[in-house]
Amino acid sequence: MNVTVEIHDKSYVLNVPEALMLEAIEFFEKMDKDMNCGWQMSRWWVPDPDQNQRCQIVADKLLTAMQQDNSEFALLMAAYILTNKPNTRRIRINTDGEIQGNEFLDE
Repeated sequence: MNVTVEIHDKSYVLNVPEALMLEAIEFFEKMDKDMNCGWQMSRWWVPDPDQNQRCQIVADKLLTAMQQDNSEFALLMAAYILTNKPNTRRIRINTDGEIQGNEFLDE
């Protein structure tokens, strides 16, 4: 499944294998378990992130992976987002430090 990641004025297409989405379910469950304890989202502590907030947190990790040229981890983070928001076709990552600005578009 292809998803476009938009960072600043650049777009990157990631081809996320469906097999990865299935193989990583246990890893995604561990991520969710970690987020169940709450998460610092920029300046705010969120005690129980909802599904959208979890994807915003993961989009921030996706940005870091892409900045560090860690393509495997970037694909894994994109797979998490697509598993939880399967209609997503574009991920617009906010780079001003506000995780809540990360958007998931189905167009």
